Amino acid sequence: MRLLLISTAAVAAMMTTPCAAQEKPDFSGFRLEALGGYDHLSGGGDGKTGFVYGAAAGYDAALGRARLGLEGEITDSTVRQRDVDVLTAGDRLRADAGRDFYIGVRAGYVLSPKLMAYAKAGYTNARVKTRYTTGTVTTREAENLDGFRLGAGLEYAISPRFFVKGEYRYSHYGDQNGEEIDADRHQVMAGVGVRF
Repeated sequence: MRLLLISTAAVAAMMTTPCAAQEKPDFSGFRLEALGGYDHLSGGGDGKTGFVYGAAAGYDAALGRARLGLEGEITDSTVRQRDVDVLTAGDRLRADAGRDFYIGVRAGYVLSPKLMAYAKAGYTNARVKTRYTTGTVTTREAENLDGFRLGAGLEYAISPRFFVKGEYRYSHYGDQNGEEIDADRHQVMAGVGVRF
């Protein structure tokens, strides 16, 4: 009986090993990612640079060598600007880039068994927090900016489930509550993720 169990286990192991060895990435299914990178936010010719970090989730469907998917993302940034003597002598103004929500679509093409190129487009909602101090009075405000995002990148599979990626994206924020703000955002991102 013991010999029979050992033989059965050995045969099962031999049958499943080739399947595992043949498993390969196909860049489809549900994915989760951790993101980080370079962030440059400008408006009216003045710009500030910082570090952006966050997380994303998405789903990609396979259509031959093409991939189509939806994705969502939340990030935060260290971009901030400080000014003095803005309206009166001795006053201080601080502006911080806050959280950024993004939702969009992604289209990819599998270039090789481990490499996919993709482009993306969607809606972005970024928050800018300001703090103005004059004398002993401090006023705080937070404004949400609506805009669009375009981007492109490469995704590389380091295993059937895990991948790394590099991406450039551009975001623009225009009219806000009837006021033209004309803000641009350039980001170069790196990410690591897992597919399920």
